[in-house]
Amino acid sequence: MNGIVFDIKRYAVHDGPGIRTTIFMKGCPLRCLWCHNPESFSPKIEEFNQSNRLAEKLVEEKVNIGKEYSVRQLIKEIEKDQLFFDESGGGVTFSGGEPMLQIDFLDAMLKECRSMDLHTVVDTSGFAPKKHFERISNDVNLFLFDLKHMDDVEHQKLTGVSNKQILENLKFLIENGKNLIIRFPMIPGFNDSKTNIMKMVFFLTDLTSLSEIHILPYHRIGRDKYDRFNKENSMPDIPSLNEEDTFWAKELFEEAGFKINIGG
Repeated sequence: MNGIVFDIKRYAVHDGPGIRTTIFMKGCPLRCLWCHNPESFSPKIEEFNQSNRLAEKLVEEKVNIGKEYSVRQLIKEIEKDQLFFDESGGGVTFSGGEPMLQIDFLDAMLKECRSMDLHTVVDTSGFAPKKHFERISNDVNLFLFDLKHMDDVEHQKLTGVSNKQILENLKFLIENGKNLIIRFPMIPGFNDSKTNIMKMVFFLTDLTSLSEIHILPYHRIGRDKYDRFNKENSMPDIPSLNEEDTFWAKELFEEAGFKINIGG
């Protein structure tokens, strides 16, 4: 059983509790306008030309985006950080891209991690067949679940996909008592209207076991990746949000009884 990974981030502290190793799996069915990981789009290993300056000369070299791992090979990478997990209450986070696109590999990795008593997190857009969530949910300690826009038409404009399956999967996880945190990427001029946020408040308030929301302020990091990886750049030309720019939204969620964290 092999999977394609485009990055492994060690000592991560914003992808779940404690110090974590975050596995970025390749492939994503969404095309969010603000995405800062365009190298995640394709599920395949890609090759691109990279220019490096050596001895005052520009040298072109071919570089791969993505690497194939077996379950055993990736577990060996994770085991290098076991001490940090034990001391901090951390573990392994599977992100992307959309990790659910590689469901067989994800399922195998989660089962192996749980057999090692490692805390597991899946960071997901929620856009996947319900049966995928049913398949893995018992091996996931925490879901980090993106919620981008409540209006389906606007959601399709911003991400390229409908939000209907996403909302159904969110209901499924909560109704079945799964531990999750909502992540709201707050993009100025696109999904930060009071109307959208209040719709989100009303929807989430009905899901009574949900208590925590993370607001992720928009940042421009990653814009240069589009040129480097020869990807079409559709990122909006807007400034990054500062933490204080999100306070008004934070107050709306807090008034509804949610615990709010800014920045993940």
